[in-house]
This record gives sequence, C-alpha cells and structure tokens, in this order.
Amino acid sequence: MIRPSIKGQRLAALFLLGFLLFNYPLLTLFVGPSQVLGIPVLYVYVFAVWALLIGLMALVVEKRND
Repeated sequence: MIRPSIKGQRLAALFLLGFLLFNYPLLTLFVGPSQVLGIPVLYVYVFAVWALLIGLMALVVEKRND
C-alpha cells in the first residue's frame, strides 16, 4: 500500500487554506472605500494572501524529509 507523503498532505491543506482565504464571505470584509498607502484594502489583502501562500508552498516543497 502506498503511504501518502506528509508533503502532499501539507500542500492539500495549503490549497484548502487558500480556497477559504479567497472565498466570497471573507473577501467582502475588505471591500470598501478605505485605503492603505493609496491602495484599496481589498487589493492589499489579495496580494498579501497570494504572496503568503506562495511562500508557504515554497517552504513545504523545499523542506527536506528528515
């Protein structure tokens, strides 16, 4: 029987986290006229979460199996 790797499980968990963070109810919290350094808060949120997910995926993929 093939044992699922922890790396695959972590990537699946990151996918689900990304799905939740980019889902409709959470995105509506950041819609509005407010801005951060002249940039709408929604744009800041989307790009910050996107960069965070890419960084976490890089950590998972590059981490050695000890």
